[in-house]
Amino acid sequence: MSTISIAAPSIRPARTATRLRLTTRGRRVLVALAALPLAVGIGFAAISGGSAIASGEATVTASFETVTVMPGDTLWSIAESVAPYADPRKVISGIESLNMLGGQSLQVGQELAIPAEYAD
Repeated sequence: MSTISIAAPSIRPARTATRLRLTTRGRRVLVALAALPLAVGIGFAAISGGSAIASGEATVTASFETVTVMPGDTLWSIAESVAPYADPRKVISGIESLNMLGGQSLQVGQELAIPAEYAD
């Protein structure tokens, strides 16, 4: 008769993952490669950024009619005197936006620019 012997398969231990070790030179190369796109972008911006040249050929000068604020004047009274047939609220809004008043009170002697549509 013959005998059969059963042997357990041999189990090999799994290899441990090798840890990536960077030398100083390797770190420098890695940082240089990571910084390269940034350096190219800054260089491109520096080269192309100074190409705009301002010339006085096509300048348009705007002239506004101005009103000097007198004692007792309000935006409402100025709007009524400048554009008597227009809605004072629209005139006030135009004066405020043109002079960037933003709800500030008027000062005596202050000059206010009048929108062109309401100027004489």
